[in-house]
Amino acid sequence: MTPAQPHRLLLATNNRHKLAEIRDILAPHGIEVLGLADAGLRIEVVEDAPSFEGNAAKKALETATAAGIPALADDSGLEVAALNGEPGVRSARYAGEPTDDKANTARLLRNLEGVSDRRARFVCVLALAAPGGRLLGTAAGEIPGTIIHEPRGAHGFGYDPVFVPDGFTETFAELPSATKNRLSHRANALKHAVESGLFSKLP
Repeated sequence: MTPAQPHRLLLATNNRHKLAEIRDILAPHGIEVLGLADAGLRIEVVEDAPSFEGNAAKKALETATAAGIPALADDSGLEVAALNGEPGVRSARYAGEPTDDKANTARLLRNLEGVSDRRARFVCVLALAAPGGRLLGTAAGEIPGTIIHEPRGAHGFGYDPVFVPDGFTETFAELPSATKNRLSHRANALKHAVESGLFSKLP
């Protein structure tokens, strides 16, 4: 009997960290994740929607149409309670363009100087689209935590060095990648996507 071929989809991001994380999480489910470079594409989608879901859907639809194969996109960010949900959908560009993780983190810490309420959460929304402008569905995940006063750890990316997930004392940047991939907002969104049968809709 010929073994079943894995589902194959294109991840709509130029962020190599996201690509590695999503590949690791979906591999056990028989889903092969290609990066834009694997497909010989360089796509920059303007993320101008007012919500994570809107940006994820836009990226997935435009990428699937351009590539001619199903595309998965995520839009994710950090929401800080004391900052009324900032940086939110502007997380990657919080300190302006071009995007710079260290500059974004530095601005966040400046804005929280003297603030005792350090509650925050990472949010992720995934969107899966097929060529021809068909949105197959979305899934969301989040993880609560707190923002510490200075960066710690050498792993991860984005705001990981200042985010301590609830129930832990280490930041995302200090935790092993296997641990982060098990409990992160992106992992939770992917778990919901698998459990809801989202990937079974792949052509």
